[in-house]
Amino acid sequence: MKGRPTFAIGSVLVAAVLVVAVVSLVWLPYDPSDTSGGRLAPPGGGHPLGTDKLGRDLLTQLMIGARIALTVGVGSVLVGGLLGVTAGLLAGFATRWLDDTISAVLDILIAFPTLLLAMLVVAVRQASLGSAILAIGLAMSVVVARLTRVLVKRVLAEDYITASRTSGTSWPRVVTEHVLPNIWPTLLVNLALQLGLAVLAEAALSYLGLGPPPPNASWGRLLQEAQATVLTAPTGAIAPGVLLVVLVVGVNLVADGFRDLADPTRRWSR
Repeated sequence: MKGRPTFAIGSVLVAAVLVVAVVSLVWLPYDPSDTSGGRLAPPGGGHPLGTDKLGRDLLTQLMIGARIALTVGVGSVLVGGLLGVTAGLLAGFATRWLDDTISAVLDILIAFPTLLLAMLVVAVRQASLGSAILAIGLAMSVVVARLTRVLVKRVLAEDYITASRTSGTSWPRVVTEHVLPNIWPTLLVNLALQLGLAVLAEAALSYLGLGPPPPNASWGRLLQEAQATVLTAPTGAIAPGVLLVVLVVGVNLVADGFRDLADPTRRWSR
């Protein structure tokens, strides 16, 4: 069974980033605005990873970046999941003309890349942590809504739903007792994958200058700031890139583990 090692490895990677993010809430090696370390100082001398072009401790910036990445990722999943599942349920239970209307709107919105939708939302609001969460969450909700609609339609077509309704079960009970329990495993896998995409989207927004503004040290902004000095001080570009890869790969491995746990036949057939 390969699903369990996959899930374990992914959990370790995500947990490592989570620990760094939690520690950053109570302790940081230096004040985020401290520029006394000297510009582009190499690792050592009180700065394990060196300093950036402004003289700030790079380890401190990376720890704050871990906190921002997880905050935006989890916040976006909560916003996207709540809005997407609600819209998907409404579409699944709607009359045919309303379902067709919702489906058409979702098809139009899903044609736009997630990053583009997020950029449009951020452009309307000021760039901030909340704007990034809202923008990515709204973009993500379209994908979740479309998946939820398909899953709900599939469940409602089952014979036991007809039998339940014939016996007098109300639609709210059908949703809570039959629909949601049957669609949550697939939704959980999708939301886990969306978390990784949200982390990448936040890094991309920050790289373009549309993410949380300073002193928030997003990994994407650190990459953008380090690109001009990548040859003279490569740690500034390599470190946030490695952490970004570690978190996204970890999340994807966890999602793959969820998929195996939710589908035992797939787990045994691998």
